[in-house]
Amino acid sequence: MKAIRTGTSPSTLDSLELVDIDDAPRPGPGEITVDLKASSLNYHDFAVVKGMIPTEQGRIPMSDGAGVVTAIGEGVTEFASGDTVVSTFFPEWLTGPPPQSAFTRVPGDGIDGFARESITAPATAFTRAPEGFSHTEAATLTCAGLTAWRALFVDYALKPGDTVLVQGTGGVSIFALQFAKAAGATVIATSSSDKKLERVKQLGADHVINYKEIEAWGPKALGMTGGRGVDCVVKVGGPGTLDQSMLAARVGGHVSLIGVLTGMAGPVQTALLFSKNLTVQGLTVGSRAMQQDMIAAIEANGIKPVISDTFALADLADAFRHQEANKHFGKIAVEI
Repeated sequence: MKAIRTGTSPSTLDSLELVDIDDAPRPGPGEITVDLKASSLNYHDFAVVKGMIPTEQGRIPMSDGAGVVTAIGEGVTEFASGDTVVSTFFPEWLTGPPPQSAFTRVPGDGIDGFARESITAPATAFTRAPEGFSHTEAATLTCAGLTAWRALFVDYALKPGDTVLVQGTGGVSIFALQFAKAAGATVIATSSSDKKLERVKQLGADHVINYKEIEAWGPKALGMTGGRGVDCVVKVGGPGTLDQSMLAARVGGHVSLIGVLTGMAGPVQTALLFSKNLTVQGLTVGSRAMQQDMIAAIEANGIKPVISDTFALADLADAFRHQEANKHFGKIAVEI
């Protein structure tokens, strides 16, 4: 079968190779074989293929995968041949707090990922896909969808009437906008593009801020809430936007620290942090049980992912170049 592998170390986009590898083996006890039909791009995948996250040379990238079950091993009762499924980001984190081993076995990073045509893996490395979803739609959920879900409904308990601030228009932020609106929240969205801000308005954003025009967007967001502040900030910008996020938040508010787009480290205004009694919580995706809850909510509310662009597996490097240019809105999908 066909697969994409990383090349020279450190990896670059030009070193990604389309190669022939052995077909997926027959499933053993507790395993399933899945014919993969789609994947989607996340910043984590970009960091792997650009060599920002050290991995073994020849790694098959991509943490997200969706497809059809073609064979089941002994003892598997949750799935049957023909079922549509979507991968989990942490195959060993099923429920409860994350096990120490979870972060060492992320597909496309610690182990080979989903940039290939078929895979045999433990059945617990997948959940069912939402009813009515295409494979490309399902493949957007593993990382971006679940990260947004956990930020709003696991680490924070979002309720109707709350105000949520989402940063940017990438996959996590658009999912957070959709989830928050479905829960009856008010949403403030930021972007550097007026064109993209018009699109988030169409998706239901109540207020928008162009952070290139208004650098002090934290106080601006605070003003949009009548001075009370935002209940929850879904923060994908890294430490470079933490101060503005804390300024935007209400006393006792919650800041979900997700991304590193503005750097890996930076100063923190600790006086602002404790004077507002804020909770700033880092998070990395979530467990299989969280994914199952998210899928139930998606089906109950009729939520559909926003997919900006679709590339073929052989054109994966071009898909990452498109991501690097920041031209997308929502998710970039890969058809396999």
